[in-house]
Amino acid sequence: MKSILGKSAATLLPGIIAAALLGVPARADVVTDWNVITGALVSSDIGNNPRLRTLAMVHVAMSDAINTVQNRYTRVVATVPAAPEASAEAAAAAAARQILVQVYPAKKDKIEEAYAASVKGIPEGPAKTEGIKLGMAVADAIQADRANDGTDAADTYRPHTAPGVWVPTTPPMWEQYARAKPWVFKSADQFRPGPPPALSSAEWARDYNEVKSLGGTKSTARTAEQTEAVKFWENINFGPAWQAAARELAMKQEMPLAECARLFALLNMSLANAYIVNWDAKYTYNLWRPVTAIRNGDQDGNDATSRDPGWTSFNPTPMHPEYPSQATINATIASAVLESLFGPVKAIPFTATDVRDAKRTRQFASLADMAEEQKNVRVWGGVHYRFAIRTGEDVGRKVAAYMIENTLKPTR
Repeated sequence: MKSILGKSAATLLPGIIAAALLGVPARADVVTDWNVITGALVSSDIGNNPRLRTLAMVHVAMSDAINTVQNRYTRVVATVPAAPEASAEAAAAAAARQILVQVYPAKKDKIEEAYAASVKGIPEGPAKTEGIKLGMAVADAIQADRANDGTDAADTYRPHTAPGVWVPTTPPMWEQYARAKPWVFKSADQFRPGPPPALSSAEWARDYNEVKSLGGTKSTARTAEQTEAVKFWENINFGPAWQAAARELAMKQEMPLAECARLFALLNMSLANAYIVNWDAKYTYNLWRPVTAIRNGDQDGNDATSRDPGWTSFNPTPMHPEYPSQATINATIASAVLESLFGPVKAIPFTATDVRDAKRTRQFASLADMAEEQKNVRVWGGVHYRFAIRTGEDVGRKVAAYMIENTLKPTR
């Protein structure tokens, strides 16, 4: 398999890169190679919100750069004049490098090493020179477009409390994404779901009791297989699994360059939007997590629930509100995007690999099965109610459908 990484870039984060490239018997291209490089870099970020923002910026920059040359699909930020004589590969590599150097200036040397390997095989001449210049200009346009997207706004979250009452003092994660500018669609609240079930409802009691039974550290109802699934699907593996699935499909089918660029731009813009849409809902409804609800089960006004004063979730409880489920929105979006390009995900088998240990895997008869497991582990791990999964599916479908219909359309 061709790769731009080389020995120097492979030392960037060797475990993640090796796992990402392991066992894919097909041809890589500049897009999939920079997807791996970017994935390695973003893995050091705290929280998936900034990771997906960077992945979206890199892949939109590459897609726009390639289509400024080839004009196969509409561009997201179409401010740079067409350059049909330029090298699309050089433009894509330069665009990716330019974004990443700006986001990770402390890692500039490693990024430059990867970039040198990336463009080494492109013949010298005007096409390469023009492509590099073009890629840098496109990256600048993308950076300017996202400069005021609100993702670096001040955290002004106000804890919900009463005077004199103690609340945890660790601030929530990335609260400002609830007000950030999404890609393509109008506002963070465009796909805001309705509220969660009332605490007095039968739906609340049913889903409360399910997560109470299955999701605690001392659960006797959770099976050994469910426990193993929860342990595998820590946050570090959720995102990379979908990036790897997209790479594997693109490489096995040897997608043309513009089509591959569109796939990754569409996937990562949609997933970046997922963190904006969901954060809007989370901080609108501010629903308590199971660990809080179950320890206060005598105060929800529902006779069908009961308190467990020592209950703790099997998975660490994330530091942001509960509703809806981010893992569910992501899995639903990724499934819909891949299905729009490769056909039914129920027919596509996949092996997920732990990014920290390439020998640790989970095999699935289909990508649909992997998506379903990623949803279920949030209940089995005690961090989500079932209704948050159902709502996440609905939100994910709406986001994916809108993005597929309204961006990166064929130009001919």
